[in-house]
Amino acid sequence: MEQFLLVAAVHFLALLSPGPDFFLITRTAIRQGWRVASGACIGVALANGAYIALAFFGVAGLQAGSALFQVIQIAGCAFLLYIGLLFLRHAGTASLRLPGEQPAELSRLAQRSAWFRALGLGATSALLNPKNALFYASLAAMLSGPDTTAGTRLFYAVWMFAVVLGWDLLMAGMVGRAAAMGRFNAALPWIERLSGVLLIILALAVLGAMVI
Repeated sequence: MEQFLLVAAVHFLALLSPGPDFFLITRTAIRQGWRVASGACIGVALANGAYIALAFFGVAGLQAGSALFQVIQIAGCAFLLYIGLLFLRHAGTASLRLPGEQPAELSRLAQRSAWFRALGLGATSALLNPKNALFYASLAAMLSGPDTTAGTRLFYAVWMFAVVLGWDLLMAGMVGRAAAMGRFNAALPWIERLSGVLLIILALAVLGAMVI
């Protein structure tokens, strides 16, 4: 349970720190409304799901304790430490300065076309972001010890996919509300600091377990 809470917190807090996928979704929601933006949300979630599946499948085939397994674990810890320190270093420098224009009204056919276009853009954005692949590979390596069953890995994979999709859809729906975005923008520096601390704690905990 403690492992799940830590991993779930790290994964969710990483979502809270805005990146290319986040800004694509919010910009689409502002310009074309949340219904079209939901296409980008699903595209991002599907791309994340593909990385999750590849990461968990690839690492699952490794034997715990093997040299390759340990290399992956160490590389994953190094990546999480790097991202954690990056979050701490740049906390407060990102800002959600979103334009105040209203979404344009679209016909049903145009909206459907825009939705599929947003779906493709969301998937492409997430697939071309190397941080997604490295992040999930790092988590998968840490969750592939001898006590981690295939059912547990599947649970984590489904959980992460659902959280990505749910959070992105929520943000697409909330982006038009200036008060909500203002509160999120005010809390962003602390979110980034907390994300950095948790990423570092997770990496150090795994490295400590390897040494013991």
